[in-house]
Amino acid sequence: MTLTQLEYLIAIEKYGSFSIAAEKCFVTQPTLSMQVQKLEEELDIIIFRRDKQPIVPTEIGKKVIEQAKIILKEKEKIQIILQIEKGEFIGSLRVAIIPTISSYLLPMFISNFIKKYPDVELIIDEVTTDEIISGIEKSYFDIGIIALRSKYENLIFETLYFEPFVAFLPPGHKLMKKKKLCQDDLNVKDFLLLKEGHCLREQTLTVCKSTEYNWIERSNKIVFESGNLETLIKLVDQRFGMTLLPYLALYYIKDKNKLNQIREFSNPIPKREVGIVYNKTFIRKHLLNALKEEVLKVIPDQLKRDKSGLIVH
Repeated sequence: MTLTQLEYLIAIEKYGSFSIAAEKCFVTQPTLSMQVQKLEEELDIIIFRRDKQPIVPTEIGKKVIEQAKIILKEKEKIQIILQIEKGEFIGSLRVAIIPTISSYLLPMFISNFIKKYPDVELIIDEVTTDEIISGIEKSYFDIGIIALRSKYENLIFETLYFEPFVAFLPPGHKLMKKKKLCQDDLNVKDFLLLKEGHCLREQTLTVCKSTEYNWIERSNKIVFESGNLETLIKLVDQRFGMTLLPYLALYYIKDKNKLNQIREFSNPIPKREVGIVYNKTFIRKHLLNALKEEVLKVIPDQLKRDKSGLIVH
């Protein structure tokens, strides 16, 4: 049994394909297949079912792969201990981030991070919260940046900041007459929502004091359910409805007319708790702390301090 063989097992499980796993491991498919077969013969078990697409591990194969991940993590710890001792910031950091945060947060700090840590390869994925949690549990991602919904077993969540929501109204909307809004002003039927799986959808429903979104009662003949917040902003401008925006989005709105369509909330101000989530077994804390430090440098101080208001999960 070799560490290389264990790496091949993990890659096959991740990609569900011998050919893709071989490509990602920079070897030919026959070489990868031969090594897996040798390991199966050595252990006298079948690790993968070849009769299904995508390729899936057998029950005993799942146990072997989980142990393989532990072994490779322990190997990695030795290298990381040496890096920390030498004060080195090198290697890759796989970061997953939800779209409604990435669009506004990444451009604020990513350039500074790359300049300060040129030997760190940031691999960034834009996915939903559920995909981030699953990916961290399976070691596909190192850390995630999410809006906290609940506590996660075996994972650690560190708060970065508390981000208020603002309302973005279509031109001529009746709420434009108000300087600030309260939750009772909102009607879920007026809202354009992100599609299911995006936490901002559930947060919007919570702010609107609604537990469900009843399509039948909507007055519009067209229902827009987008996966992109920028698309919703454009649809609001076309008077198809209103939407909630995270506070950092205001930094990217330069059009004065659009700024006039923004309404903040009176107390209690609805907010989301944004933070970093990672596995308890994650040990490259020096890279995590470096990323965290660069994020906090660009976040307004009031967002880091102010925990008051209505925290929406």
